[in-house]
Amino acid sequence: MVLGERLGDKSDSRFCGVETEFQEDMPQLLSFNLSSSAAFDFVVAPVMDPTYRPSLMVNDRNRSGVLPVAGSDLVLSPAQWSSHVVGKLSSWIDLDSEDKILRLDSEITLKQEIAWASHLSLQACLLPTPRGASCANYARCVNQILQGLNNMQLWLRIPLEKTDDDAMDGTHDDLNGGQTDSWELWNSFRLLCEHHSQLFIALDVLSSLPSANSLGRWFGEPVRAAIIHTNSFLTNARGHPCLSKRHQKLLTAFFNHSIQMVLSGKPVHSLPKGSLELGSNDADGIQRHPLRSYLDYVGYLYQRMDPLPEQERFELGYRDFLQSPLQPLMDNLEAQTYETFEKDTMKYIQYQRAVCKALLDRVPDEKASIVTTVLMVVGAGRGPLVRVSLQAAEETGRKLKVYAVEKNPNAVVTLHSLVKLEGWENIVTIVSCDMRQWDAPEKADILVSELLGSFGDNELSPECLDGAQRFLKQDGISIPSSYTSFIQPVTTSKLYNDVKLHKDLVHFETAYVVKLHNVARLAPCKPVFTFTHPNYSTEKSNQRYKKLQFETLSDTGSAMVHGFAGYFDATLYKDVHLGIEPSTATPNMFSWFAIFFPLRTPVCIQPGSTLEVHFWRCCGATKVWYEWCVTSPTPSPIHNSNGRSYWVGL
Repeated sequence: MVLGERLGDKSDSRFCGVETEFQEDMPQLLSFNLSSSAAFDFVVAPVMDPTYRPSLMVNDRNRSGVLPVAGSDLVLSPAQWSSHVVGKLSSWIDLDSEDKILRLDSEITLKQEIAWASHLSLQACLLPTPRGASCANYARCVNQILQGLNNMQLWLRIPLEKTDDDAMDGTHDDLNGGQTDSWELWNSFRLLCEHHSQLFIALDVLSSLPSANSLGRWFGEPVRAAIIHTNSFLTNARGHPCLSKRHQKLLTAFFNHSIQMVLSGKPVHSLPKGSLELGSNDADGIQRHPLRSYLDYVGYLYQRMDPLPEQERFELGYRDFLQSPLQPLMDNLEAQTYETFEKDTMKYIQYQRAVCKALLDRVPDEKASIVTTVLMVVGAGRGPLVRVSLQAAEETGRKLKVYAVEKNPNAVVTLHSLVKLEGWENIVTIVSCDMRQWDAPEKADILVSELLGSFGDNELSPECLDGAQRFLKQDGISIPSSYTSFIQPVTTSKLYNDVKLHKDLVHFETAYVVKLHNVARLAPCKPVFTFTHPNYSTEKSNQRYKKLQFETLSDTGSAMVHGFAGYFDATLYKDVHLGIEPSTATPNMFSWFAIFFPLRTPVCIQPGSTLEVHFWRCCGATKVWYEWCVTSPTPSPIHNSNGRSYWVGL
């Protein structure tokens, strides 16, 4: 039974599981934990008797040789095995033990248990936490298994702890013998397994939590489940289990990132008299699950979350989905693309505000009835900027003459229909031409365009507006008047693995438009390239180079940089701005997602260390492209040299 209903949320975070002990009677185990009185959605259950050791089987001739698994595959239907059981591998397994017999027993058992789980078509298996800092043999065996695994996921159990001086909320629960940062344990294992896309994390959430910056790293990692221990719960005034404010905030973040909850442990709360005792019977006589009060509290946290806003529901299908950026000069946009962008109300509200201010500055009130302002919309598309410009003229009481310049002949057809439908024939002149080749009959007072890409200049706004500047008056106004690109280092295991799937260089040297979701932003954004219009400087080159240094906060711990997220912020006119840079982003706007520049080899940065990054914007006769690299803490190759993999055609 799902934790609750939340408008727009169809993710796995609606489901909650329970960790159980070994039981041979699997139907009984499911019946007890998944019944209406228990209400869990799945069990995390051992697939084999924990007393089993292969070396003992060899020496015991009385044994039949049949593995002591938790029941035949026939005791549950394939759908039940697949939907309601996550296999839990034996916790005694230690593949890096100094004891040779234990090490060999562990390797044999690991492979046997995963083979059995795969035979049952389980969706996932929970691997025990690596013991100690050295886990090379364990990782080697898991990596071998991953090479031949079909669809099953392997969840590596990792305690959520960082036991230096930044932990909060009480005493430490050190599950790993002095391990100071469990992320290091995960990172070591993940690197040994070559970032395999079927290797995931199950985080053990303990009573003590690391700092918020340290926790933030995990949201860019492939976390599939959070195991909440009963001893992590506090007791509220009514005697019921509850969680600290920081734990509540963490669980809410897990819900928002499609991470499933799993409850673990024995009940440690005795409910007060007058409420149902743990393990007691409900009103209808059915035995209540011992952990039901903990599940009810987790369900309460889920149900009190706000519904997903309409914009986020619209964007759900785009989350962490790589898209190639538009090539607006080389390609003509399709009607559906125009349709999507034209629905972005907030963007056009900002443009209308900018045009209003420009008209008021351009024409004083006393001349409003006699002066006609010439406004050119360059890249008019199907006419949304024409419409807002005319609305701005009406709002300010200014007279306007509009030229709508558009190179896409298909969009020009729509423009003609719009002008005829609205009766704008005497105000709007449609020009079917590339703005860079058009010979304008007069000069413009105001030049309006929406040529910005996710990285500001990546759809060649500088080249287009430089070409159109010749028909702007010397004192004319460009909307936008300037724009700046920004980048920040990110952890995003999902996107890195999606790029890696292509198994070639080209995809690692391509910038992607993507709605970032499962991402850890490791440092604040920094500005990269700025362009200003009109540009009257003597040096007209649009080539750029920038060296940037990012520093992570020391309490974050080490982190993996998979690439860089890019954004832009634009000044339309004076104080009217538009942008997607996170700290200043225009609200309720969906025309632009971030851009992602991947790294061929992820870079690990240490606490408090400096990440030095270089970005170039290069211009050729027929194309514009970006090159990027890291020089510290370790040098990377220069990506996309000479635009060999990714470019924007002029």
